[in-house]
Amino acid sequence: MTSKERAELRAKANPLEPIFQIGKDGLSDNLINQISDALDVRELLKIRVHLETAPQTPKELASQLAPALNAEIIQVIGGIIVIYRKADSEKANARNKTKKKATVRKAKPKKVKIRGMRKRDIDKQNRDGYGIRSRGGRP
Repeated sequence: MTSKERAELRAKANPLEPIFQIGKDGLSDNLINQISDALDVRELLKIRVHLETAPQTPKELASQLAPALNAEIIQVIGGIIVIYRKADSEKANARNKTKKKATVRKAKPKKVKIRGMRKRDIDKQNRDGYGIRSRGGRP
């Protein structure tokens, strides 16, 4: 990856929020699988490393993540790791097909009739005689 491409990806990553956090447990297989799935969808991710509780430094964690995910490290600044991996369209299409098969029919929402102000006013007028309430014995 050239420095211009890396600079462009850093610019794109700037407004992103970190969606994964690495804490006292460090890197686990489950975390790596989740990050891999997110990379398939987003291609560019920010990961936060909790500096006080993480078992390793962010640079060490990034160097372990990159080969495990087959991704490239864009930058490591403070406790933030930015990684990039080109999305695999075949993998995404296969996942979408399995999701479509697994979908369950949703129950149709019930139709609820809500009476608006106009309908209420009409009913009130019919009951009270055109909206004028009678006092005493007079309409």
